[in-house]
Amino acid sequence: MLIIFNPTAGRARRTRLAAALRVLRAGGAAVELAETLAPGHAARIAADAAARGAALVVAAGGDGTIAEVAAGIAGSRTNLGLLPLGTANVLAHELRVPIRPEPAARLLLSGRAVPIFPGLARYADGSTRLFVQMLGAGFDAAVVHALRSEEKRRLGKGAYVLESARQMRRYAFPRISVALDGAIPRDAASVIIGKGCFYAGRFRALPGASPLAPGFSVLVFRHGGVAGAMLAGAALPLHLLHRVAGASLHRASVVALAGGDIPAQADGDAAGRLPLRVEDAPHPIRVMLP
Repeated sequence: MLIIFNPTAGRARRTRLAAALRVLRAGGAAVELAETLAPGHAARIAADAAARGAALVVAAGGDGTIAEVAAGIAGSRTNLGLLPLGTANVLAHELRVPIRPEPAARLLLSGRAVPIFPGLARYADGSTRLFVQMLGAGFDAAVVHALRSEEKRRLGKGAYVLESARQMRRYAFPRISVALDGAIPRDAASVIIGKGCFYAGRFRALPGASPLAPGFSVLVFRHGGVAGAMLAGAALPLHLLHRVAGASLHRASVVALAGGDIPAQADGDAAGRLPLRVEDAPHPIRVMLP
């Protein structure tokens, strides 16, 4: 198997990777390790491995690394494996993949390949971006765009809390036009488009959603401003984000978002700006699961 790892992730993650490698090699796996050099490199490494007929490519990192590797193998027969080494590890929690490196490695040796249905964002310039867990537009995306890499390495999830406090003072909460399956657009301050029900870790934000099925759960926030952002932040750890005032939860197969210079994020990484259109990717991806 080929394992793709981001070496800038920090010493602790390299230690966890080493623990997983010991289990894999003890289990008889022929392991090749590839380290990324820049954003987008993981997708290129994975695409090359898929073109060579690799049976299994493993993303060793967070949700952003997983999304890159998934994009690289999309449309091929190569299976995707997960070694969760990120800050939130949302997809791993969603799919019940162990977070600790040793049991996650054992799953790679004995798991079964199950199809999941990624999302695909299409932009006005013709470019696309695959995501495996969620895409957000508005306040949460502004936080991701402004997040400082050094703070994320040092503070983990605390970096998101710190940057959220900064953005409450800076973000203007411009309005977003949200069209679900071609219906009349509705007005929103922020939007989360989810393949799964978890958000920012193990917080249940979109109940009923599953990456094992096509389509999306769409959480639309009508109210913006500092008060709305603070209310959402308080509701998230209580698993009540979908029930805050002004929030509404929908199912859709196609979601079109429009607005002036509004940021988007996908799987916790900056993902350009609106307008964009979200739909299911053309092909499912098989992931090693329990």
